[in-house]
Amino acid sequence: MSRSADRRDDEIRRLLGGAGHPAVPADLAERAVARGSRMLRRERLLRRAGWTLFALAVLAFVVWAAVARPWEPPPATTPPLEGW
Repeated sequence: MSRSADRRDDEIRRLLGGAGHPAVPADLAERAVARGSRMLRRERLLRRAGWTLFALAVLAFVVWAAVARPWEPPPATTPPLEGW
C-alpha cells in the first residue's frame, strides 16, 4: 500500500472507532408514530376528496348529457329548398 492509502485507512479507523453513537431523543418513536398517523389521515382525506370530486364530475356529466342530448342532430335552422 502507498503512504496516502495508509493515511486514509488510519483516518477512517479513527473516525469509526472514535466517539460513540449520537444521542437519540427519548421521544423519537412517539414523534414518528404521530407524524405517520398525521400523514395517513391526510392521505385518506385527499383520497376521499378526490373520489368525491370524481363522482360529482360524473354526475354533472350525466345531468348535462340528459339535458343537452349531444347525440341527437341539431334542429335545422334553414327552410327546405323547394321549387328547384
